[in-house]
Amino acid sequence: MAQTKGKFDFAIDRGGTFTDVFARLPDGCERVLKLLSRDPQNYKDAPTEGIRRILEEETGKAYPRDKPVDTSLIGWIRMGTTVATNALLEREGERTALLVTKGFKDLLHIGTQARPKLFDLEVAVPDVLYEEVIEVDERVVLRQDGCQLPRKDPERVVTGSTGDSLEVWKELDLEQVEKDLRGVLARGITSLAVLLLHSYTWSEHEKAVGSLARRLGFSQVSLSSEVMPMVRAVPRGYTVCADAYLTPKIHQYLKGFTSGFKDGLKDVDVLFMQSDGGLTPMEQFCGSRAILSGPAGGVVGYAITSYSQMEKKPVIGFDMGGTSTDVSRYAGQYEHVFEATTAGVTLQAPQLDINTVAAGGGSRLFFRSGMFVVGPESAGAHPGPACYRKGGPLTVTDANLALGRLIPSFFPKIFGPKENEPLSLEETTKHFRQLTEEINVFLSSNQSQADANGAHHSHSRQSEMSMEEVAMGFIRVANEAMCRPIRALTQAKGHDTSQHVLACFGGAGGQHACAIARSLGMKTVFIHKYSGVLSAYGLALADVVEEVQEPCSLQYEPASFRELDQRVEQLSKRCHDTLRARGFTSGQITAEVFLHMRYEGTDCALMVTAAGYPSNARSCRAGDFRSAFTKRYLKEFGFTIPDRPIMVDDIRVRGCGQSGITSVHKAEMGHRQAKPATITKCYFEGGYVDTSVYLWEELPCGHSIQGPAIIIDKNSTILVEPCCEARLTEGGDVCMTVGSDPHCALGTELNTVQLSIFSHRFMSIAEQMGRVLQRTSISTNIKERLDFSCAVFGQDGGLVSNAPHIPVHLGAMQETVQYQLRSLGNKLKEGDVILSNHPSAGGSHLPDLTVITPVSPPSFSTLFLPSNSSSILSSLPFFFLVQVFRKGVSGPVFFVASRGHHADIGGITPGSMPPHSTSLQQEGAVFTSFKLVTGGVFQEEAVTEALIAPAQYPGCSGTRNLHDNLSDLRAQVAANQRGSQLVGELIDSYGLAVVQAYMGYIQSNAELAVRDMLRDFARRRRQETGSLEVESEDFMDDGTPIRLRVQINEEEGSAVFDFTGTGTEVWGNCNAPRAITLSALIYCLRCMVGQDIPLNQGCLAPINVIIPPGSILQPSQNAAVVGGNVLTSQRVVDVIFKAFEVCAASQGCMNNISFGSEKIGYYETVAGGAGAGPGWNGRSGVHTHMTNTRITDPEILEKRWDIS
Repeated sequence: MAQTKGKFDFAIDRGGTFTDVFARLPDGCERVLKLLSRDPQNYKDAPTEGIRRILEEETGKAYPRDKPVDTSLIGWIRMGTTVATNALLEREGERTALLVTKGFKDLLHIGTQARPKLFDLEVAVPDVLYEEVIEVDERVVLRQDGCQLPRKDPERVVTGSTGDSLEVWKELDLEQVEKDLRGVLARGITSLAVLLLHSYTWSEHEKAVGSLARRLGFSQVSLSSEVMPMVRAVPRGYTVCADAYLTPKIHQYLKGFTSGFKDGLKDVDVLFMQSDGGLTPMEQFCGSRAILSGPAGGVVGYAITSYSQMEKKPVIGFDMGGTSTDVSRYAGQYEHVFEATTAGVTLQAPQLDINTVAAGGGSRLFFRSGMFVVGPESAGAHPGPACYRKGGPLTVTDANLALGRLIPSFFPKIFGPKENEPLSLEETTKHFRQLTEEINVFLSSNQSQADANGAHHSHSRQSEMSMEEVAMGFIRVANEAMCRPIRALTQAKGHDTSQHVLACFGGAGGQHACAIARSLGMKTVFIHKYSGVLSAYGLALADVVEEVQEPCSLQYEPASFRELDQRVEQLSKRCHDTLRARGFTSGQITAEVFLHMRYEGTDCALMVTAAGYPSNARSCRAGDFRSAFTKRYLKEFGFTIPDRPIMVDDIRVRGCGQSGITSVHKAEMGHRQAKPATITKCYFEGGYVDTSVYLWEELPCGHSIQGPAIIIDKNSTILVEPCCEARLTEGGDVCMTVGSDPHCALGTELNTVQLSIFSHRFMSIAEQMGRVLQRTSISTNIKERLDFSCAVFGQDGGLVSNAPHIPVHLGAMQETVQYQLRSLGNKLKEGDVILSNHPSAGGSHLPDLTVITPVSPPSFSTLFLPSNSSSILSSLPFFFLVQVFRKGVSGPVFFVASRGHHADIGGITPGSMPPHSTSLQQEGAVFTSFKLVTGGVFQEEAVTEALIAPAQYPGCSGTRNLHDNLSDLRAQVAANQRGSQLVGELIDSYGLAVVQAYMGYIQSNAELAVRDMLRDFARRRRQETGSLEVESEDFMDDGTPIRLRVQINEEEGSAVFDFTGTGTEVWGNCNAPRAITLSALIYCLRCMVGQDIPLNQGCLAPINVIIPPGSILQPSQNAAVVGGNVLTSQRVVDVIFKAFEVCAASQGCMNNISFGSEKIGYYETVAGGAGAGPGWNGRSGVHTHMTNTRITDPEILEKRWDIS
C-alpha cells in the first residue's frame, strides 16, 4: 500500500495561504509544487489543480480545467487541510443546536469560567458554536452511598460501561424531545449536538435521542458518548459541538473536491490526516478530529526524517510561519494531549502536542514605553509586511530584509498592488528609519528627564541606536519569544532542552534556526530538503490509524487484570478487523495499548503506554502499566504516591496500518568545492560581514559550509550564522552544527533590546515555576483549578516579574517578602525556607500562604526532603520565598516565591472559608515567619504540629487533609528551587551586577508606563473638567463605605490614592488586609496602562497610598479576613475603576462555596460577571478582576465527592 506501481501518488497539505503538493511519480522520482490555496480566477480547488498540473506536465497529455480529472493514473491521495480550523476560527460552521440535560443550558457558555486575558477589561470570550439550546428533562447521577444530602428515589439503577452504578432520577421523555426537535428543524437547523450528563459511561438516553433525531431528518447528529466517551462534561460538550458544527463543512468540501475527478475518485484510495498524526479514510474524516490536520503532517514529517533510532536523540519541531510558530517534540513516540484549546474551544480528542506562539514572519514590531515588542498582532497576508509594497507595517520579515538576511533578487516578483514587483528594501528601510528616530528621541528625552530629576545613575545612559541595531534588536526579541514555548514543552516535563535536535521547517524558520538553537543550548539543527513543504511530505510518510477508546472505572490491581485483559483484547480486535478491511495484512498492522491512569483522589490522569515495560506476574497481559505509570509520573511531576491506589479511567487502543513511503533520494556525491552564487553583506552583532550565498540545489553531498552563509532554495532561506557550520547529508538535507557565539560581555548600562530580552527571561522563570508547581502538586485546587501564583523578587523584596496567575496574590506577595526581610533580616540562613500567611505579614487570607529560602555562596543550596517525600501535600495555600546568596555578597540577592490556595487548613468549617468567622483563629492555621525548611531539611514534624494547632480553639479543627497539605508544600519548595536555579543560571551567564541592574530597569519600565498613563489621564481630565482630582465611593452589603480620593500630579505622572473615609473594621470577616488593597491597585494600574508591560513593583512607584489604620482595608492583627480576600478585594477594584470611569462594576464577589467533613474539604469559587465599558458589553458567567480560577467540572464533582 506504500507505493502503487505505475501510478502517481499525491500527498497534499491545503493550508490557509498556500497548498503544498508532494508527488511520487511512476518511475520513483519525486516532485513538489506550491500554489495559492485560493485563486478563483484560475481554478476552483487548489489540491485538484495541483494534481492536474503534475499529471499534465509529466504525461504530456492535456487535462482540461473544465473537465473532471481522469483518475486512471492516480494510485492514492493523502490530504491535510485547514478547512475545519478555518471554519472554527472564522465561525463559519453549520448552524447547530445543542441538546443538553435540563439545568445545564449555560454549561458551555460558562466553560471553565476563566477569562482568557487577565488584564483585558473587555472579556472577549469566543462565542459558543451552537445557535439554540434544548434542555431535556432527564437526569442520571452516579450512585453515592456515602452522600448524606436529601436524595430522590431513583426510577431505576443501571450499570455503566465503566462498571459504576448509576441512578436514573428522571427518564427521558421522547415525546417532548420530538416536539422540541421538530421546532428546531422548522427554523432551518439540521445539525445537532447531544450532551447528557454521565453519558460517557451510560449512553442509553443519548442513543435514543440520536435515533429520534436521525429519523426526523437531521443531517448531522453528533453524540458525546460516541465522539469522545471521556469524563468531564465541559470539554466533551465542546467536542461534540465542534463535531456537529464542523463535520458538515468537511463533507461539503469533500463533495466539492471529489466532484473534480472522474467518477468522484471511486477507485482511488483517499486518506485524510487527523489531529493525532494518523490517516483515516475520507468518509470517516470528521470535525472533532480535523483541527490539527495540517500541522500534524509536519510533525510526522520531521519525526520520521529527523529522529535517529540509533542515537535516540529527541527532536524539537520548529515550524515558523507567517503569523505564528508551532513547536512540538518527538522522542521515538508521538506525544499526544487529550484536551487542547483552539479558537476558544477546548476539544477532548487525541491531538499531537503542538504549542503555538504568536510570533512569525508577519509579526508586527512595536516600541512601547522603552520596550521592543514583537507581536502578537500580525500583518497577515494582506497587506503583509512593509516590504510587500501594499502599505503594510514593519514585521519580523522586514527586520531580516533590513539586515541582509533576505535577498530580493532571489524572490519572485509577486509583490505590490499588481503582484509583479520584487520585495522592497526601500519601503522597509524607510519604515525602520522612522522607528529608529522614534526610539532615539525616546532615549534622549528619557535621559534628559533623568538628568533633570537629579538621577546620578550614569550607567543607565544609552547612546543612539542605528537602524541595523534596531532591526537586530527586534530579531533577538522575536527569538526569545519563540524560545519560551520550547522551554515550556521540554523543561516543564522534566526534559533537558539542550539535549535535543532542532528540526526546522516552514518558510521563515531557517532564518532563525541557529540563533534559537544557540539560545537553548542545542548543538544541532536539521533542515529537511522538503522543509518548505514538510507537512505534505509527512502525509506521504504517515500510517493509517484506527483508534478505539472506552471509559473504565477499575483499580489497577490483580483483581481487575482479567477484566482489563478482556477489554483490551476486544478493542484490539476491533482495530485489527477495521484495518484488515481496508486492505492491510496482519504483518502491516501494529496495535498499541494505552491506559488513562491516575492516583485515587487526584484529578490528574496520564495516558500511559507500556512500551518498554513487558508484562510480568504482577501486571496485566498488555504490559507492566504500574511501572510505566509511576516512572512517567515521577519524571513529569517529580514525585510518586506509593500508598495510593492507581485508577484506570479509560482504555485506548491505537492500531496502525503501516503504509508510508520510503524516500530513496540520494544527493549528488561530489568532491568539488561548493561555489557561492553571490556574496552579500549581512549584519550580525559585530556589524556587516561578507556572506556567501549558495543555492541548495547546487550543493554537493558531504560538503561543509562555514558561517556566515545563506543557503537558498525555492521555498526557504537558511541563515548559517558565524561560528556555525552547515553540511549537506546523503539524503540532500542540511545539517548545521551550532557553535558558541564569541561572548560579548553585557554591561550594567541600559540597553533597550536587552531590557526586552530580560523581561522575557524573568517572565519565563515565573512561568516555569508555575509549571513545576502545577506538575508536582496533588490537590485539585492547584493542579486543576490553577489557584496559585509564582513570582521573582529583587534584593529589596520588590516584585520584578510574575506569571499571569491570580491577581489578588500579586501585590500581596511583595508585601510578604518585604515583611520577612524586615522581620528576620540576617537571621535567614542558607537552606532556610520561610512559610507565612498572616495578614499582618502581607498575607491575603489564611488559605493563601507565603515563603523564603537563602542560597549561600559559592553555590545554591540543596533542599533535603524526608525519605517519604514521594508523597505530596495538597490542600493549603503557601508562599515559598527562595533567597539566593552569591559569593562575595552579603545577604540574599533575589527572591522567588510561590503561593497556592489549599482547600483546607483547619478552622471552624471544612474548606477553611467560614462565612461567619469573627476572629483570625477561626479561619485555620496561622504562620508569620515559620521556618518550613531549616538547613536544607524539611520540617515535617513542626509544620504538621502547626497545621493541626487550630484544634485547640473552641469549635475549630486542625487541617482535614494533612497528607495533601504536606505534598503541596513540597511542590511549592520544588517550584522555588526551579526558580532559584533559573535565576542562578541567568546570573552565571551575565553576572550578578547585570542581572540586578536589569531587574531595576524592568521595574523602571513599568513605572514609566504607569506615569505615562497617569499623565495622559490627567491631561484629558484637565481639558474636560479643569480638575486633576477624582473620587468614588461604594458600599459593602452591610453599608460599610469604601471611599477613594485620587489626586494626580500631571507633571510628574504620579498620584495619591487616599482611602480616608472608608468604614471601620467589621465584626465579620470582610476585613481586607492592606496587601489586598495594594494587589487591587497594582492590578487596576496594569489594566489601565492598556499594553503588555511587566507587572511589578515599578507600577506602584509613582503612587502614594493612604489607608486609615483600623479600617476595613487595614484591620487589626487578629481580625477575621477570609471574606476580605474574596469579596472586599473586588469592591476595591470597582471603586478604583469607578473613579477613573474605566468600566462598570463587576458582580463584586468571587462567590465562594465550601463544604466537607472531618476527612475532606471542598472549595470552589463561582464566576459572576464583568461590567461593560466604552465600546464593549459586559459578560456573564466569567471570573473577573482579582481571581481567575477554573471551576470543577460537574461530572468530576459528582464522581469524586459523595454528593448527588
